[in-house]
Parts: sequence; C-alpha cells; structure tokens
Amino acid sequence: MTVTLPSVHLRAIEPEDLDMLYTIENDTSMWNVGTTSVPYSRYTLYEYIANSKNDIYTDRQVRMMIENDAHEVVGIVDLTNFEPKHMRAEIGIVIINKFRKQGLAQATIRKIKEYSLNVLHLHQLYAYVDKDNSQSIRLFEKCGFKRSAELKDWLSYGKTYHNALLMQLFL
Repeated sequence: MTVTLPSVHLRAIEPEDLDMLYTIENDTSMWNVGTTSVPYSRYTLYEYIANSKNDIYTDRQVRMMIENDAHEVVGIVDLTNFEPKHMRAEIGIVIINKFRKQGLAQATIRKIKEYSLNVLHLHQLYAYVDKDNSQSIRLFEKCGFKRSAELKDWLSYGKTYHNALLMQLFL
C-alpha cells in the first residue's frame, strides 16, 4: 500500500526565521532529544544564521527550514556531524507541534534522503533515538532506517539515563 505524503519544501535559513529558530531551540521539552542543555540567545542564533556558509563541507552541518505547500514553516531538518571521509551525517528533525501527525516528518526525511544521495553523495544517514521513543522509531523505520545497535545509558535526562538506538540508512 502506497501512502501519499504531503509536499514539503526545504530551504536555507533566512534572517526572518530567527524567531522560529529561537522558539524551537529554546523549547525545553525537546532538549532531551538533542545535545542542548542551555537556552540560546537571539544574538547567538542571529550570529549562527549570519555566519553559516550553508556548505556542509565548511560548516560540517546543514540546517534547512521545512515548509508546507502554503509556505508555512513547519519545522527544521539538520544534517550534522558530517564526516566527509566516510560520507555520512547524522539527521535530526523537528516538526512544530501544530503540524505533527500530518506525514510532514516522513515527507521531509524522504526529501532529505534524496538530497543526501543526489547532491551530497552521502553513503549513509544515521540517527540516535531514545529506545522509549516509539513514535520516532516508527518514523525512521518507515523511512528505511534499520536498528543497528543499542547504546546503554547514552542519553542523560538530568539524573536518569536512557538507552538509545543507533538507526542507520544506507543510501
């Protein structure tokens, strides 16, 4: 059964995205899925936008805004920890709460997979997912990622630790 996914468009971050970036980066409910543990100032994020070359070879990462067909920003997708020698990058995705459960994350991963293969010529994408985050695990599996390893006490949530799954997709 083929699922029809919504259209998404990926674009570079613009100065006008500062407020959206500020909101997403400072949402403490999402800090447990990334490496952020302190709030970012508007100035720091402005400097990031202003100084980013938007070149994965220079920045070792690329961050793009996700838009729907109505040109509303619905989230952000990142390729980070780029390793040019091994042609791999870590993927991260955030869909804003009001746009979740619409297939946008799956459509975005499909789009970033195409970009990673056809433009960046990557060999693989990978993600670390909390073993208890069944929603994210299902999403990545729907997109072709496979569980490769379980990493013990990989993620820290204050005084507790959670296991993470390393999920890989070979392009």
